[in-house]
Amino acid sequence: MARSRGLALALTIVLGLWAVAVTVAVHGGGWLVGQGLVALGSGLPRWFWPVAGGLVAVLVAGPALLLARLSPLPFARTAGLQWAVTALIGGLLGTLRLIPDTYHEIYLAALAVTAAVAAGVRRAVRGRAERSDGWLLWLSLAIGLVALLPWLWVGAFGGLVETVVAPFAALAVAWLAVRPVTALAALGGPLRNTWGGAAVGGLTAGVGLVTLVAGVGEPAVQLLALVAIPPLAFAVAALARRGRPAVPALLAPALFGPLALVDPDETTLLLGFRDVAFWALIGAVAGLVLALLAAAVAVPATGRDPWRPRFAALTAAVVAAGGAIVYTVLGQPGLHGEHLFVIMKEQADLSGLRDEPDRTTRIRLTYERLVGTAERSQASLRGALRAKDLEFTPFYLVNGIEVNAGPLARQWLEGRADVDRVLLNPVLRPLPVTPGPEEVGSLPAPTAPPWNLTLIKADQVWSQFTTGRGIVVGSSDSGVDGTHPALRTTFRGADDSWLDPLDHTSAPVDRNGHGTHTLATAVGAGVGVAPGALWVACANLPRNLGSMANYVSCLQFMLAPYPAGADPMHAGRPDRAPQVLTNSWGCPSVEGCDTRSLQQAVDVFAAAGIFFVAAAGNTGPDCATVTDPPATYPATFTVGAVTRTSKVTSFSSRGPAPGNVPKPDLMAPGAAIVSALPGGGYGALSGTSMATPHVAGVVALMWAANPALIGHIEQTRQLLLRTTQPVDATDSPCGPTDTAGAGLVDALAAVTAATAVTTKPTP
Repeated sequence: MARSRGLALALTIVLGLWAVAVTVAVHGGGWLVGQGLVALGSGLPRWFWPVAGGLVAVLVAGPALLLARLSPLPFARTAGLQWAVTALIGGLLGTLRLIPDTYHEIYLAALAVTAAVAAGVRRAVRGRAERSDGWLLWLSLAIGLVALLPWLWVGAFGGLVETVVAPFAALAVAWLAVRPVTALAALGGPLRNTWGGAAVGGLTAGVGLVTLVAGVGEPAVQLLALVAIPPLAFAVAALARRGRPAVPALLAPALFGPLALVDPDETTLLLGFRDVAFWALIGAVAGLVLALLAAAVAVPATGRDPWRPRFAALTAAVVAAGGAIVYTVLGQPGLHGEHLFVIMKEQADLSGLRDEPDRTTRIRLTYERLVGTAERSQASLRGALRAKDLEFTPFYLVNGIEVNAGPLARQWLEGRADVDRVLLNPVLRPLPVTPGPEEVGSLPAPTAPPWNLTLIKADQVWSQFTTGRGIVVGSSDSGVDGTHPALRTTFRGADDSWLDPLDHTSAPVDRNGHGTHTLATAVGAGVGVAPGALWVACANLPRNLGSMANYVSCLQFMLAPYPAGADPMHAGRPDRAPQVLTNSWGCPSVEGCDTRSLQQAVDVFAAAGIFFVAAAGNTGPDCATVTDPPATYPATFTVGAVTRTSKVTSFSSRGPAPGNVPKPDLMAPGAAIVSALPGGGYGALSGTSMATPHVAGVVALMWAANPALIGHIEQTRQLLLRTTQPVDATDSPCGPTDTAGAGLVDALAAVTAATAVTTKPTP
């Protein structure tokens, strides 16, 4: 008998380890795979997460039910039954992950309703639950608030709706967890030793919380909860030694932390290792440590004492006051929710603008027509927004309005006759500490032109024709280190050459490194294609996650620069517009864009005579992977990447673009490109982001060599496409054109052809 009992106990332990291992492996592994796919430009389908949750439920609940039915140990039977229940609850709640991350309010509301209904059904079947002792209620709440403290420090609230709904979701899940967690925590009760009872009860209840919490929160958030929440089982077990703990009061605040204060959109590693994912992990680990400390304090604190009720209530009050201090002093107070971008039905008519022969007049007329259309067509909507006290920002390049509002306002806006559609417009929540540059140069300055410049023969253009003097290149990216030796002498200067619409810095800075690298490849001394050209810049990716409003803000600045803080609709200076734009970014659906979002903007630049170059994307080698605006539009000059042997890189996106648009247009070096990075150094980066500024630099050389070509987009495009070098695309299944466009850009041949244009082309 003793042997069979020992075997049953061993099987129970093995099953507990199995449940934890399977849950962590499936959910953690799935998230890591998803992040790898996101880095390649795709991602896991939404159905993966409900399937993963169901798989975990089956793999855990099946063996657990067998244990509950066949084990001779009451301890094992109880553990098996409750682990099966928690695994099935986790699987049920995991089905809600079909709701996309961008609809966080809807997800939280669905979680609250589903958990509340399930808890209500369970309570109706099993009868009314016992009430907790008053002092245990207060002590449970105090422990829950302690677990919330790290999230009040590292996190930030989103919009009003999700902030209001999140506590209901947390409370409903905690209510649903009451019976299994309480039953599991009580399994340590028979042990005489208080610490031993808390340990055994905490371990068994912790396994249950692992499988249950795995279904709570959207991808990444549930992993944070898996770190922070299960250790609270030890506190539950400690309290269970002296009565019935208030599980909802203990778990709800702890669950509220990651659900309300972490945006699942921002947990992606694409933002960098020192962004939301990093700080949220710190919050989760701090929650784990505090949970264990709370349990250690709770064990002796549950001894009998006549003033215990007052002490417990006072403890909860003190912790709550401490949380308020942490939030207001160390945290990020306020609401930082998503905005909406409303695209108006009427867009400016661009016809006839190309007929204007004078470039400066042409850009001015374009600007005036865009602003006039926006002012007229937005008047009614602006008035309605003011009447509802909704904050908004109007835009003219794409006729639209950014509105500080959530899902309720979206329904109203979409119903208006003057509105074409409403896009989500992500807003980054603030961090406890402003991150420094993700990329910092560690290489010395090149002593000779790097291979990428000699491959496209830019160095030969300098000696025979020009270095780009007289041309201004505009960069919309993560920013620019304006003090870098490669860039500081060619900044155009004045009050309309740098814009930081989010952090409002007064001088060019780059907290990522991407923008410094790409701009220097276009115009940087020693590493740039056109080192004699000047530059202006705008920060549209300060933390590597953009939005429609971010992108349009910077593109408006490129069409008509204006001083920081001025009204772009009335203070724009179209005569100061750069001639060439380099854009090493794309706007995927996670940033709120759809296939048509930026087409009007790109068409505007073509009409105004400003050459618009953009990266194809890094989602190759599959075909039809040029998918994100603005690379997809006919008017965009889209660039893919090759290696130093002129072989198309595996990551370079292939065409055609949606609508069977032929893309990419041209190729340029994009593998291990050495260029400037923040801090004065240099470093090698790869991507079509690195290829794009090569072409922008070549256009600057062409227009500097023959100013008669400036503003003549189609003629310049044709010269670039007719003067290419061959590339190696033999390994691609997509065909040579869809893989490499017209071939590798040839700066010398393009500039030579440009100088041969002896008469001024027609616009």
